[in-house]
Amino acid sequence: MSDCRGLRVTPEDIQALFTRESGEFLFARWGRPIVPIVFGVEDESLATVKGAFEAVVALAGHQMAETDPELGANCMVFFFRDWKELTEVPDLDRLVPDLGPLVDRLIAADANQYRIFRFEEEGAIRAAFVFLRMDNELSQVPAETLALSQVVQTVLLWSDTAFRNQSPLAVAGDATILRPDIAGLIRAAYDPVLPGAAQDASHALRLFARLDQPQ
Repeated sequence: MSDCRGLRVTPEDIQALFTRESGEFLFARWGRPIVPIVFGVEDESLATVKGAFEAVVALAGHQMAETDPELGANCMVFFFRDWKELTEVPDLDRLVPDLGPLVDRLIAADANQYRIFRFEEEGAIRAAFVFLRMDNELSQVPAETLALSQVVQTVLLWSDTAFRNQSPLAVAGDATILRPDIAGLIRAAYDPVLPGAAQDASHALRLFARLDQPQ
Protein backbone atom coordinates (compact mmCIF):
# COMPACT_ATOMS: atom_id res chain seq x y z
CA MET A 1 0.00 0.00 0.00
CA SER A 2 1.40 3.38 -0.99
CA ASP A 3 1.49 6.64 0.90
CA CYS A 4 -0.94 9.39 -0.03
CA ARG A 5 0.58 11.89 -2.46
CA GLY A 6 -0.81 13.83 -5.36
CA LEU A 7 0.00 11.77 -8.44
CA ARG A 8 -0.39 13.15 -11.91
CA VAL A 9 -2.29 10.63 -14.00
CA THR A 10 -1.77 10.22 -17.74
CA PRO A 11 -4.18 8.84 -20.35
CA GLU A 12 -1.80 5.89 -20.65
CA ASP A 13 -2.13 5.20 -16.92
CA ILE A 14 -5.91 5.13 -17.26
CA GLN A 15 -5.81 2.95 -20.35
CA ALA A 16 -3.63 0.44 -18.51
CA LEU A 17 -6.13 0.18 -15.65
CA PHE A 18 -8.78 -1.10 -18.08
CA THR A 19 -6.58 -3.13 -20.45
CA ARG A 20 -6.74 -6.80 -19.66
CA GLU A 21 -3.75 -9.12 -19.66
CA SER A 22 -5.01 -10.41 -23.04
CA GLY A 23 -4.54 -6.89 -24.47
CA GLU A 24 -8.27 -6.09 -24.69
CA PHE A 25 -9.50 -2.70 -23.46
CA LEU A 26 -12.73 -3.18 -21.52
CA PHE A 27 -14.45 -0.56 -19.37
CA ALA A 28 -17.79 -0.94 -17.57
CA ARG A 29 -19.61 0.75 -14.71
CA TRP A 30 -22.85 -0.18 -12.97
CA GLY A 31 -25.94 0.53 -15.01
CA ARG A 32 -28.45 0.08 -12.18
CA PRO A 33 -28.54 0.91 -8.45
CA ILE A 34 -26.30 -1.40 -6.42
CA VAL A 35 -28.04 -3.69 -3.94
CA PRO A 36 -25.38 -5.47 -1.87
CA ILE A 37 -25.89 -8.47 0.35
CA VAL A 38 -23.13 -9.92 2.53
CA PHE A 39 -22.79 -13.53 3.73
CA GLY A 40 -20.57 -15.04 6.39
CA VAL A 41 -19.84 -12.09 8.69
CA GLU A 42 -21.01 -10.81 12.06
CA ASP A 43 -23.26 -7.74 12.32
CA GLU A 44 -20.31 -5.45 13.10
CA SER A 45 -18.45 -6.49 9.95
CA LEU A 46 -21.68 -6.34 7.95
CA ALA A 47 -22.05 -2.67 8.89
CA THR A 48 -18.43 -2.06 7.85
CA VAL A 49 -18.93 -3.61 4.40
CA LYS A 50 -22.21 -1.78 3.78
CA GLY A 51 -20.58 1.46 4.96
CA ALA A 52 -17.83 0.97 2.37
CA PHE A 53 -20.45 0.49 -0.35
CA GLU A 54 -22.25 3.64 0.73
CA ALA A 55 -19.03 5.69 0.72
CA VAL A 56 -17.81 4.53 -2.70
CA VAL A 57 -21.23 4.78 -4.33
CA ALA A 58 -21.61 8.33 -2.97
CA LEU A 59 -18.17 9.18 -4.35
CA ALA A 60 -19.22 7.88 -7.76
CA GLY A 61 -22.47 9.82 -7.69
CA HIS A 62 -24.27 6.53 -8.30
CA GLN A 63 -27.18 5.01 -6.34
CA MET A 64 -27.89 2.15 -3.98
CA ALA A 65 -31.30 0.56 -3.43
CA GLU A 66 -33.04 -1.79 -1.01
CA THR A 67 -33.88 -4.29 -3.72
CA ASP A 68 -33.32 -4.96 -7.40
CA PRO A 69 -36.66 -5.64 -9.11
CA GLU A 70 -35.13 -8.35 -11.28
CA LEU A 71 -32.46 -9.92 -9.06
CA GLY A 72 -33.35 -8.99 -5.48
CA ALA A 73 -29.72 -8.40 -4.55
CA ASN A 74 -27.28 -7.75 -7.40
CA CYS A 75 -23.95 -7.58 -5.55
CA MET A 76 -23.27 -10.61 -3.39
CA VAL A 77 -20.21 -10.70 -1.10
CA PHE A 78 -19.23 -14.04 0.45
CA PHE A 79 -16.76 -14.46 3.33
CA PHE A 80 -15.67 -18.02 4.09
CA ARG A 81 -12.74 -20.22 5.15
CA ASP A 82 -12.67 -22.88 2.45
CA TRP A 83 -13.53 -22.63 -1.25
CA LYS A 84 -15.51 -25.88 -1.03
CA GLU A 85 -18.06 -24.07 1.16
CA LEU A 86 -19.31 -22.34 -2.00
CA THR A 87 -20.52 -25.62 -3.46
CA GLU A 88 -22.80 -25.96 -0.42
CA VAL A 89 -24.54 -22.59 -0.85
CA PRO A 90 -28.12 -23.28 -2.04
CA ASP A 91 -28.74 -22.28 -5.68
CA LEU A 92 -25.35 -20.57 -6.07
CA ASP A 93 -24.58 -22.93 -8.94
CA ARG A 94 -27.56 -21.42 -10.76
CA LEU A 95 -26.13 -17.92 -10.38
CA VAL A 96 -22.52 -18.91 -11.11
CA PRO A 97 -22.32 -21.37 -14.02
CA ASP A 98 -19.65 -24.08 -13.76
CA LEU A 99 -19.24 -23.36 -10.05
CA GLY A 100 -17.66 -26.75 -9.31
CA PRO A 101 -14.83 -26.45 -11.89
CA LEU A 102 -14.28 -22.80 -10.82
CA VAL A 103 -13.87 -23.85 -7.18
CA ASP A 104 -11.38 -26.54 -8.23
CA ARG A 105 -9.33 -23.96 -10.18
CA LEU A 106 -9.32 -21.53 -7.25
CA ILE A 107 -8.21 -24.25 -4.83
CA ALA A 108 -5.41 -25.26 -7.21
CA ALA A 109 -4.28 -21.61 -7.46
CA ASP A 110 -4.45 -21.16 -3.66
CA ALA A 111 -6.50 -18.00 -4.37
CA ASN A 112 -7.98 -15.97 -1.54
CA GLN A 113 -10.33 -13.79 -3.61
CA TYR A 114 -12.27 -13.83 -6.85
CA ARG A 115 -14.82 -11.57 -8.52
CA ILE A 116 -17.39 -12.40 -11.20
CA PHE A 117 -19.40 -9.80 -13.12
CA ARG A 118 -22.60 -10.06 -15.13
CA PHE A 119 -23.50 -7.45 -17.74
CA GLU A 120 -26.48 -5.69 -19.28
CA GLU A 121 -27.04 -6.06 -23.03
CA GLU A 122 -25.27 -2.76 -23.69
CA GLY A 123 -22.31 -3.84 -21.54
CA ALA A 124 -22.82 -2.03 -18.21
CA ILE A 125 -22.43 -4.04 -15.00
CA ARG A 126 -25.64 -5.80 -14.02
CA ALA A 127 -24.46 -7.92 -11.09
CA ALA A 128 -21.29 -8.92 -9.25
CA PHE A 129 -20.20 -11.80 -7.02
CA VAL A 130 -17.28 -11.28 -4.65
CA PHE A 131 -15.69 -14.31 -3.00
CA LEU A 132 -13.21 -13.87 -0.13
CA ARG A 133 -11.46 -16.86 1.41
CA MET A 134 -10.29 -15.62 4.80
CA ASP A 135 -6.83 -17.17 4.87
CA ASN A 136 -4.02 -15.91 7.10
CA GLU A 137 -3.22 -13.07 4.69
CA LEU A 138 -6.74 -11.63 4.44
CA SER A 139 -7.42 -12.25 8.14
CA GLN A 140 -4.59 -9.85 8.99
CA VAL A 141 -6.17 -7.01 6.99
CA PRO A 142 -8.33 -4.61 9.05
CA ALA A 143 -12.03 -5.01 8.22
CA GLU A 144 -12.39 -1.40 7.01
CA THR A 145 -9.40 -1.75 4.67
CA LEU A 146 -10.57 -5.08 3.26
CA ALA A 147 -14.12 -3.81 2.72
CA LEU A 148 -13.02 -0.59 1.01
CA SER A 149 -10.58 -2.43 -1.25
CA GLN A 150 -13.20 -4.94 -2.38
CA VAL A 151 -15.92 -2.35 -3.01
CA VAL A 152 -13.53 -0.20 -5.06
CA GLN A 153 -12.64 -3.25 -7.17
CA THR A 154 -16.34 -3.97 -7.72
CA VAL A 155 -17.63 -0.48 -8.57
CA LEU A 156 -15.91 -0.61 -12.00
CA LEU A 157 -14.70 -3.40 -14.27
CA TRP A 158 -10.98 -2.83 -13.80
CA SER A 159 -8.35 -4.78 -15.68
CA ASP A 160 -7.43 -8.15 -14.22
CA THR A 161 -3.93 -6.69 -13.69
CA ALA A 162 -4.96 -3.20 -12.45
CA PHE A 163 -4.04 -3.69 -8.79
CA ARG A 164 -1.65 -6.61 -9.06
CA ASN A 165 1.37 -4.51 -8.08
CA GLN A 166 -0.22 -1.53 -6.30
CA SER A 167 -3.26 -1.35 -4.04
CA PRO A 168 -6.11 1.06 -4.86
CA LEU A 169 -5.73 2.29 -1.27
CA ALA A 170 -3.15 4.57 0.33
CA VAL A 171 -2.01 5.54 3.83
CA ALA A 172 -2.66 9.11 4.98
CA GLY A 173 -1.27 9.56 8.49
CA ASP A 174 -2.87 6.81 10.56
CA ALA A 175 -5.77 6.31 8.15
CA THR A 176 -6.18 4.05 5.15
CA ILE A 177 -7.98 5.87 2.34
CA LEU A 178 -8.78 5.47 -1.32
CA ARG A 179 -5.90 6.69 -3.49
CA PRO A 180 -6.81 10.18 -4.80
CA ASP A 181 -6.10 9.18 -8.41
CA ILE A 182 -8.40 6.16 -8.14
CA ALA A 183 -11.10 8.22 -6.38
CA GLY A 184 -10.96 10.81 -9.18
CA LEU A 185 -11.17 8.10 -11.82
CA ILE A 186 -14.25 6.55 -10.20
CA ARG A 187 -15.94 9.97 -10.16
CA ALA A 188 -15.03 10.53 -13.80
CA ALA A 189 -16.23 7.06 -14.82
CA TYR A 190 -19.73 7.78 -13.53
CA ASP A 191 -20.14 11.04 -15.44
CA PRO A 192 -23.67 10.62 -16.86
CA VAL A 193 -22.48 11.92 -20.24
CA LEU A 194 -20.24 8.88 -20.66
CA PRO A 195 -21.49 5.46 -21.78
CA GLY A 196 -21.85 2.64 -19.25
CA ALA A 197 -19.38 0.48 -21.15
CA ALA A 198 -16.63 0.93 -23.75
CA GLN A 199 -14.25 -1.33 -25.65
CA ASP A 200 -12.25 1.37 -27.44
CA ALA A 201 -9.07 2.54 -25.71
CA SER A 202 -9.94 6.13 -26.66
CA HIS A 203 -12.38 6.01 -23.73
CA ALA A 204 -9.32 6.55 -21.51
CA LEU A 205 -8.98 10.04 -23.03
CA ARG A 206 -12.59 10.83 -22.15
CA LEU A 207 -11.98 9.76 -18.56
CA PHE A 208 -8.74 11.74 -18.43
CA ALA A 209 -10.52 14.89 -19.56
CA ARG A 210 -12.83 14.66 -16.53
CA LEU A 211 -10.10 14.29 -13.90
CA ASP A 212 -9.17 17.02 -11.43
CA GLN A 213 -5.40 16.85 -11.65
CA PRO A 214 -3.10 17.93 -8.78
CA GLN A 215 -1.40 21.26 -9.32
